[in-house]
Amino acid sequence: MRLTVFKSTLLFVALFSLACGSGSKESEVRSPKSEVSDDATAELVEAQQTGGESIVLGVERTDLYFPLLRNKKVAVVANQTSEIIQGVHLIDSLVASEIAVVKVFAPEHGFRGKADAGESVNDGVDTKTGLPILSLHGSHKKPTAEQMKDLDIVVFDIQDVGVRFYTYISTMHYVMEACAEAKIPFVVLDRPNPNGHYVDGPTMKKGHTSFLGLHEVPLVHGMTVGEYARMINGQKWLSDGLVCDLTVIEMKNYTHETFYSVPVRPSPNLPNDIAINLYPSLGLLEGTTLNAGRGTEMQFQIFGSPDLPKENYPFSYTPQPNFGAKYPKHEGTLCNGLDLRETPRMSRVDLSWIIEAYKSSNNKADFFNTKNFTAHAGTAELQQQIEQGYTFREIRKTWMKDLAAFKELREKYLIY
Repeated sequence: MRLTVFKSTLLFVALFSLACGSGSKESEVRSPKSEVSDDATAELVEAQQTGGESIVLGVERTDLYFPLLRNKKVAVVANQTSEIIQGVHLIDSLVASEIAVVKVFAPEHGFRGKADAGESVNDGVDTKTGLPILSLHGSHKKPTAEQMKDLDIVVFDIQDVGVRFYTYISTMHYVMEACAEAKIPFVVLDRPNPNGHYVDGPTMKKGHTSFLGLHEVPLVHGMTVGEYARMINGQKWLSDGLVCDLTVIEMKNYTHETFYSVPVRPSPNLPNDIAINLYPSLGLLEGTTLNAGRGTEMQFQIFGSPDLPKENYPFSYTPQPNFGAKYPKHEGTLCNGLDLRETPRMSRVDLSWIIEAYKSSNNKADFFNTKNFTAHAGTAELQQQIEQGYTFREIRKTWMKDLAAFKELREKYLIY
């Protein structure tokens, strides 16, 4: 098996060399180089290995999924994270290997990951391969019957971050549903969940589901996309209780405790591992007047607002339009807040920042955008608890019963 992977890697190194000579003019959305010492880098590399062996991603195990694709008309659900090795996109490798890819489905932020959060993404054509790109984040979020009728199989390869309101798993749900309706096999090339070492947060309640959360799962679900797809199938969450013909190409040398540094930013406003670490907690700020770093180069690593007092919130910044944030909250206005870039690896959702900010805000009446906050939290109860002065400990106790039930359910679908 290792020899096969090695041969495949050599093939794609060659592909990478070719790609460099004829690459698209579109720049890739890549995380900036981390400002850590050589020793710290070595520790991260070591932590990203299990038993001395590096993680082998599902996308690298071509010996397992290429045979499923040969002589088939293939669609791929992909974005900028869908690399088989660094610098070589899955689409390019499939085309170079004479796999008949006929179309690409693109999730939120688009195929190259350039669109703002929530921004509609239009259909288009990939400038490098000429393949049609069909948006799943615009007028419709599910492939149509017409788009599915000329396909034999669909492949999903997208880097997720393990948070319920991060919409790639909602896209996966709808593609699985379309595949089930069309009786077309669905293949997930599994990738690590960088927040996969814990399960926490409020659980989605009936009546509050949306594209920011289709299922009654906790805010942090602790599953890879492959495991989550197994749960969708097993719990019959697709419409009319349909079950998708699912194959998960599993990783090797991965556990849920394994640290994984994401090499390509999964969306415009998650630029690095620090942001991904803080996102489960700071993502809730999207439903408040607090700016979570959009309009800066420290997205989801800082937060602030003009309504916070300088004496308690000494870190100041002014959001300005930039890549991933055309119209940032409090654009052009000085915000007082906190710099959280030194926060260690988290193992639970932390509400202390939002609770204290609400207490300190000079404008409590407008602090919450209730509809948006409830969509992110998955429940109306959380806003009510904060407004009523519940402590973080008291709020967290109300999650425990649901978390215990989900963890028991989750066990049935875990692979790693």
